[in-house]
Amino acid sequence: MSDKSDLSEVEKFDRSKLKKTNTKEKNTLLSNETIQQEKKGVQIL
Repeated sequence: MSDKSDLSEVEKFDRSKLKKTNTKEKNTLLSNETIQQEKKGVQIL
């Protein structure tokens, strides 16, 4: 087996055939206020 990767297929790849997609953020981050409220509700023993 060769140490060099076979990039011939990558070089042939045509990006123009790809479909355009729109991504939507599904996992929104909690606000600082929400985090503080959750910290107050949890007591560490």
